[in-house]
Amino acid sequence: MHPDLPRAGEQTLELRSCALTVLQECDPLAKAAAARALLAQRDGLELDTEATLQPAGPLPGRPARPALLPALRVPQRSMASPEGRAALLHAIAHIEFNAINLALDALWRFPGLPESYYRDWLQVAGEEALHFTLLREHLVSLGHDYGDFPAHDGLWIMTERTAHDPIARMALVPRTLEARGLDATPPLQRKFAGAGDARAVEILGIILRDEIGHVAIGNHWYRWLCERDGLDPVALYPELAARYEAPRPRPPFNLAARAAAGFSAEELAYLGE
Repeated sequence: MHPDLPRAGEQTLELRSCALTVLQECDPLAKAAAARALLAQRDGLELDTEATLQPAGPLPGRPARPALLPALRVPQRSMASPEGRAALLHAIAHIEFNAINLALDALWRFPGLPESYYRDWLQVAGEEALHFTLLREHLVSLGHDYGDFPAHDGLWIMTERTAHDPIARMALVPRTLEARGLDATPPLQRKFAGAGDARAVEILGIILRDEIGHVAIGNHWYRWLCERDGLDPVALYPELAARYEAPRPRPPFNLAARAAAGFSAEELAYLGE
């Protein structure tokens, strides 16, 4: 258990403050364990939806390794070798580690939203922590560990760009960047199956199942915020994507998973334009 989370008999702590504490944790294993503990203890935590919080240091807390490179400089390795398979697993684990940070940041940063918003993002944080844990354990079974390969920081960059605007955050992180995982996961499963790695295929199936729910949460709160502010969510999306330089989704698209995550027929048609 993370040292700053409550134990039985101790004073009740506040959920968003705890989320910020976990976000600032640098050790990846401790962060994942604390996020899962926070979810497990959710019924025993208070929730102050109105508090304006301030981090005590730079965000997010991150380990010294992996080395972070520009995305185009991260080496590409062939799946034909065990090293290449481990490198791909590492890249996916890095995405899931960042996804813990993204969910925790959405939880603590934006005050004044309904209680269910914060409960939703706590659920996401705990599930992303499980994904990272499963991938890291499998990576260790292959003779490697998280941090052994370089990675990039693309997910967190968009988090920083949208730090002042929850509508942009919901539009461009869960329902743009994380939605790309819905498209990428089935081809990744085929790659690992071809390499004979049944455990990686199984873990990716768990991730795909949960990520549909995570993107659905992003869709729900994007639309809720747009309705609150009298905005058209479909018309606003391309404006936000252009303003914040979000990457354009690239095919092939997992249209069934995207529909299950709550994208409308109009939004799915936009992908093909």
